[in-house]
Amino acid sequence: MSTSGAFDFPPATLPDGAARLRGDVRAFIAASSVTDGWQPRSNFMSSFSAEFSRALGQQGWLGLTWPKAYGGQERSALERFVVTEELLAAGAPVAAHWVAERQSGPLLLRYGTEAQKQLLLPGIAAGETYFSIGMSEPDSGSDLASIRTRAERTDNGWSITGTKVWTSNAHVNQWMILLARTAPQSKDRHAGLSQFLVDLKNDAITVNPIHNMLGHHEFNEVVLDETLIPADRLIGEEGQGWHQVTAELAYERSGPERFLSTYRVLFELVQGQQSNADAAGKRAIGKLAARLMALRTMSLSIAGMLERGENPDLAAAVIKDAGNTFEREVVEVARQVMPLEPAREAGNVGTYETLMAEMMLQLPSYTLRGGTPEIMRSIIARGLGVR
Repeated sequence: MSTSGAFDFPPATLPDGAARLRGDVRAFIAASSVTDGWQPRSNFMSSFSAEFSRALGQQGWLGLTWPKAYGGQERSALERFVVTEELLAAGAPVAAHWVAERQSGPLLLRYGTEAQKQLLLPGIAAGETYFSIGMSEPDSGSDLASIRTRAERTDNGWSITGTKVWTSNAHVNQWMILLARTAPQSKDRHAGLSQFLVDLKNDAITVNPIHNMLGHHEFNEVVLDETLIPADRLIGEEGQGWHQVTAELAYERSGPERFLSTYRVLFELVQGQQSNADAAGKRAIGKLAARLMALRTMSLSIAGMLERGENPDLAAAVIKDAGNTFEREVVEVARQVMPLEPAREAGNVGTYETLMAEMMLQLPSYTLRGGTPEIMRSIIARGLGVR
């Protein structure tokens, strides 16, 4: 642990009413799965349902911590943790609102203009306005400081040229927060970056699909070629994009989705092996359960940090790295303890065999989204003062 306390995870206690909120969310999910006929999915970004997101918004469970003036409920980050945890554990279809509510909205609350907040936050809280992330670029990997997308001032606003990749659901979302260079690269690689709002439906852009190994179209390439946007689309201060995007990534990396993406596989494994697993299998499952509880306690601690207004960027990097390792181990243990043949036949959505098939094909991406292990460990090393 750092002597400065940077890697402390102080205990956090759920507030009064959390148990009732959890029960309400579970009842809502159970009713929705019957009414709308959706099946549990482990990968929270693989199931886009505008109807489900709007229904969550009607319950007041999106933008839960935001001011009421922007459609929020002014409740605690710990209560939001309860809602998030239940949605992920149930494998609910949350992809439509996920990025917008998790990080785009909080970023706009912190750095956006009043006009930007009024325009966009109520729609996010209602489950009707969806965002993509415009960070990654071809040949850049997780090295955001190497991005080449340029934004140049014009008489009427900004002209942006560049390409973004892995922009989840850009073909159906309305907005993207884009990171671009507004000054030439210098010795300080983090200087001269800024963030912008790009209208995915109306700006002059090209969205090209990137199909994954499952054959699904979630990822996209977004191409901007001297795309003109109004001056008021700049988020925060020009040149402060690195500081802002670091805060945004802390929101992305700190939630329980960093270790619950394979929860449904673990749940089915436990259910299927209650009376069948041998001693070695039970030990393996027990170790996974213990690690899951430890990760949950750490993630709950981060929710407490957010509630106190702290920046959990270093702690979030620890959770993200440890969570990715846990997710991979869940799939490996499941293959050993319950070696059924993965299958993706039609009509088998939600079964253990289908979940395993999806996980085995999607697992490589889990270590990439939100930053690779090398990036996370670099952040941790700097926090420990050893780099």
